[in-house]
Amino acid sequence: MKVLILAAFLAVCRGAAGGLAVPAPYSPYAYARPLGLAAPLAVARPALASYAVAPAIAKVAAPVEEYDPNPQYSYAYDIQDALTGDSKSQQESRSGDVVQGSYSLVEPDGTRRIVEYTADPHNGFNAVVHKEPIGGVVAKAVAPAYLH
Repeated sequence: MKVLILAAFLAVCRGAAGGLAVPAPYSPYAYARPLGLAAPLAVARPALASYAVAPAIAKVAAPVEEYDPNPQYSYAYDIQDALTGDSKSQQESRSGDVVQGSYSLVEPDGTRRIVEYTADPHNGFNAVVHKEPIGGVVAKAVAPAYLH
């Protein structure tokens, strides 16, 4: 009896929907609309107006590049952190194409490394490395203790 009621219900639904739409395979409308829903309204679309389009011309301004024929600068820094034991410094200066400078740092073995360098177009980059012992014990960094 349940099968008979189900078959009758499906027949009524099929009749109300105007029949089941079975799309052709591989069609862009491969799925039928749900049963009992009306077909979508046909909406008239306005015709596309034709516009005259000018060709795109890219105007690129030449980049303004400031050129200094004799660049000069000089800087230096020095860090002495008693908490972590970090100790380093650097200084450098430039005049035209010649760069001179030096830097130093404390190595983990307790020595200080000092590097003196020069760079110029004729000789390229040259560095001289010196190591010297430090008169005291190098403090090691201690991770802070966090209380929860």
